[in-house]
Amino acid sequence: MLHRRVYQFLIIYLLGLVFLILIKYILNLSDYVIPGPVEIWETGRHVFSRYFSDVMNTLSIAIVGQIISVFLAIFIGVVGRQATWFGSFVKVAAYNFQAYPIVAIAPIVFILLGDGFISRLLIAAMICYFPLLLSVIGIMSEPVSDIEHFYKITGRMSWQLEVKIRAFENMSKLTTVIAGSATLAMAGTIVAEFIAANAGIGYSIRIALYQSNLAKILVALFAIGITLSVYQGLLELTGYLINKKWRV
Repeated sequence: MLHRRVYQFLIIYLLGLVFLILIKYILNLSDYVIPGPVEIWETGRHVFSRYFSDVMNTLSIAIVGQIISVFLAIFIGVVGRQATWFGSFVKVAAYNFQAYPIVAIAPIVFILLGDGFISRLLIAAMICYFPLLLSVIGIMSEPVSDIEHFYKITGRMSWQLEVKIRAFENMSKLTTVIAGSATLAMAGTIVAEFIAANAGIGYSIRIALYQSNLAKILVALFAIGITLSVYQGLLELTGYLINKKWRV
């Protein structure tokens, strides 16, 4: 799983890089517009270690934001699973809240909280949270009729048992959703850093953009992609081991 994630990213990245270089030579563009392979390589040698450190800083924020989002989404999903008035209210509220684009709310967060750690963490958690919540609510709201019917007939059904049954039967879906949310958490953190922050790879990309230095941006994208691929691969491997253990 881990190696598959890495080589899939490398294939996509190299194809994109080749496409850019082909455009450069076909249209005879200058190195200022699209840098040549030598300039990209030299830029990578000089800035990769610093950018990798920035990516790890961003990833640490994304992981914490993802953990917060997962626990919050599970909590709301458990509360909103029932077909009661309160459960319906929670689900409707969750669907309506996602209508607000988080990127549009981000400047308000920075105005109120500044451009430090808390703002980056909050925006990362918010961007990761809403899609995750909808998936968890959908999973937790779907009855496992065959099993739940037995416990209801025997009078042994409780809300804790209901949650355990639905989580067990949908464990593969839950682990897939959580692994997929890593991309959202990372994207949310980078967006927060790009808008207004003083650290992280998003901040470095913003500086490179102001400098019109595409080579630095390409190196940053490589560092982001390879790190995120490894992280997602580890999450998928963990999910596979959890599913295997639960099935046994």
